[in-house]
Amino acid sequence: MTFPRLPDWLVYSAVVVAVLVAARGRQENADAPPPPPISAEEAALATGTLSESEAGEGEVRVPKSLSPSETGTAFSIAQSGVWLTARHVVQDCRQVAVIVAAGRGVVAEVRLDPDADIAVLLTQGGSPPLPLATEVPAKAGALAFHPGFPHGSAGEVASRYIGQQTLHGRGRARLDQAVLSWAEVGRTEGLSGSLAGMSGAPALDTAGRVIGVTLSETPRRGKIYSTTPASLASALRLAGPAVRNEGALDGAVGEPITVENYGRVADGLRRDLRVVRVACLRG
Repeated sequence: MTFPRLPDWLVYSAVVVAVLVAARGRQENADAPPPPPISAEEAALATGTLSESEAGEGEVRVPKSLSPSETGTAFSIAQSGVWLTARHVVQDCRQVAVIVAAGRGVVAEVRLDPDADIAVLLTQGGSPPLPLATEVPAKAGALAFHPGFPHGSAGEVASRYIGQQTLHGRGRARLDQAVLSWAEVGRTEGLSGSLAGMSGAPALDTAGRVIGVTLSETPRRGKIYSTTPASLASALRLAGPAVRNEGALDGAVGEPITVENYGRVADGLRRDLRVVRVACLRG
């Protein structure tokens, strides 16, 4: 007896439904605690704002309040001052700044990837790089973690891999591209609504390696999208030799991440300025 072969689209749909159902079931157990209060030293650093005369070379004043369309997340890939973010965060900006404290930013040169929603930022000096994994295929159900600045504040999300799909460009992205699709399984306690401001955050695997750049979400479906490893490799070529010479490329690992500790790991990455806010200054 021969059984009929199920269509590929039906098999894929069943996998997506299974992952989403499992994700919803895990969500209450995968939330991260709120970030800890900052220390007195950090508070002293963060409360000052720069005047034009106080700004050093390469520094710029950053408005205290930025709209969701004027801020995003970036992460270090070379200590000399090379960062990755989402292209749509910075592509229409007069000036881009990597925020290092409240009111303080470091001006960044911007290089846009023509084929993917990724941008490279270059600054005078940087932070220790996150390890990169450009050749690691994701498996259905695999965990990823997205530390960043939703709504301009510290926050993170945990997700599970669904599969690869094509994301059609709209708004500022204006690109059709292959992306990885993830089902949200947890987030910072108290973080509700959209994840505006998370665009450009690293998508980290359980070994603490970057496997993509976080791009967007569909809140009603509980899905998050990130770039593919191939797009990440293309962005590294755009970044130039500094990443090859100084970056933590394939083979390096970071701090192991789990659903129990991803909030703490994310707090450390932000505190060390390895994951930062990006300001899009248009005025």
